[in-house]
Amino acid sequence: MTNSTIDKTKESRRNSAGPSFAVSARSYEPGRDCPLCPRLKDFRDTARAQHPNWFNAPVPSFGPIDAQLLIIGLAPGLQGANRTGRPFTGDFAGDLLYGTLLELGFARGTFEARPDDGLTLVDCRISNAVRCVPPQNKPLPAEINTCRSFMQAAIDEMPRLRAIVMLGRVAHDTTLKALAVPAAKAPFAHGAQHQAGSVRLFDSYHCSRYNTNTRRLTPEMFSAVFKSVRDYLG
Repeated sequence: MTNSTIDKTKESRRNSAGPSFAVSARSYEPGRDCPLCPRLKDFRDTARAQHPNWFNAPVPSFGPIDAQLLIIGLAPGLQGANRTGRPFTGDFAGDLLYGTLLELGFARGTFEARPDDGLTLVDCRISNAVRCVPPQNKPLPAEINTCRSFMQAAIDEMPRLRAIVMLGRVAHDTTLKALAVPAAKAPFAHGAQHQAGSVRLFDSYHCSRYNTNTRRLTPEMFSAVFKSVRDYLG
């Protein structure tokens, strides 16, 4: 990552993190009761009342912070990561994602769709463009913009980062903005690659049930993206 990009992410974190109570002890993660997006807070509070045993909080990133690969998804699913507290854990998207990571050596263990299944990531970290579950899995543009400060800071906290896989158009667009890459220079397309300083960006359709059911994304297409990442990282 270039020095200018690092400086921009640090400046954004200083200016955009919001009130101190919105941030956890780790500066790149929002606090459990983050109030920065009122609609998402209200939805989260409703879920807490209905399902008090669920995680029901901003979902933290998962994986080693010194990883070379960062995967950025859209947002937690209501009965997936919002319930379990681990990205892509508890809904269909995780089956394809973690199966692919295990296949290509970016994960170790057995994925059983629960946070205590013992699965570990290898040189890989997973986060989301929006940390809180949105109604109907559709965050608003203002919510994506607000949460970008946490994503920028998370990128800045990864000292060995060399590759980012962006799952879907929202993840693609917000990552470009976080890294100050003009959208015209990096159009979204499944399997496309772009450069942002020293970081290689990889586009993929999101591994959602809808995309796989409609064959917009097949397991082979998804695996091909991560094979390209593996070849790039060596």
